Amino acid sequence: MQSERLSMSPAASDHTNTFATGFAPIAAPDANVLILGSLPSQQSLQKQEYYGNPQNAFWRVMGELFGAGPEVAYTDRALVLQQNGIAVWDVLKSSVRPGSMDAAIDLSTAKPNDFPMFFDRHPDIELVCFNGKKARELYERLVAPQIGGNIGSLEYKSMPSTSPAYAAMSFDEKVRQWSFVRLVAGNHRRS
Repeated sequence: MQSERLSMSPAASDHTNTFATGFAPIAAPDANVLILGSLPSQQSLQKQEYYGNPQNAFWRVMGELFGAGPEVAYTDRALVLQQNGIAVWDVLKSSVRPGSMDAAIDLSTAKPNDFPMFFDRHPDIELVCFNGKKARELYERLVAPQIGGNIGSLEYKSMPSTSPAYAAMSFDEKVRQWSFVRLVAGNHRRS
């Protein structure tokens, strides 16, 4: 059996020129909570999964709150969140970002996702939660000017980052603070 060697383009192997493109949202049409990250990490891009870095606490937190933990298959986790009225997306559609740190996002190349279209297709969204400070900063800088006052009365809430880079807060405290999402999602009603 002959083995093949996969070659990577210079942009894919050179972290200084890494261009990251995000994913479609995880979202049912009747979602009422939107959780926003900044842009998928390198591990997430390789796995083609939101929060693909096993050190990121996002899925562990979702496991505690909704039963969508990392031990559950990714497609099933996504389904559990949708059934609970939770949507997951990123502020950015694409950007150059060497590595996975939010601080490395090249703002001159950052392109936001199409939020006017998203909110139009998901009119029940009442709460937007930012997974960390960078997601909120990017949203306020790149998205808020686009949508202006066109989006009803959305509530915005900054949540503690689930990133392994944010180790100042214990996992239990992150779960406690993220439980706010469960309270709003608890108002979600399936037709």
